[in-house]
Amino acid sequence: MKYLLLALFAMPLISASDCNTNNVPACVKRIIADAKKNNPTGAPEQIDEYMYRNERVFLFTAPCCDQYNTLYDMKCNPICAPTGGITGNGDGKCTDFKTEATFVRTLWKKGD
Repeated sequence: MKYLLLALFAMPLISASDCNTNNVPACVKRIIADAKKNNPTGAPEQIDEYMYRNERVFLFTAPCCDQYNTLYDMKCNPICAPTGGITGNGDGKCTDFKTEATFVRTLWKKGD
């Protein structure tokens, strides 16, 4: 009986964790998998999902100082760097990101 109750409580948690990877582009999943197992130099510190200009986009936070934090589309094509760099203001190609983008969720963070 207690195992049945445990299963009933665990099922929603298992389903919820699967939702975190649903609808994530395969290219982003590959980058996360590589970062988890290899931890290559230059791997992002964090990957966040946003809605920006009516599209789902992914912000890859650079591992260290004065590097651009690059924004990618659903096909992992770079769009711009809204933050980072020497000034912290990115590459200047999407200056409206901070005011127009809506944070959706953190997909991955180093150490997870």
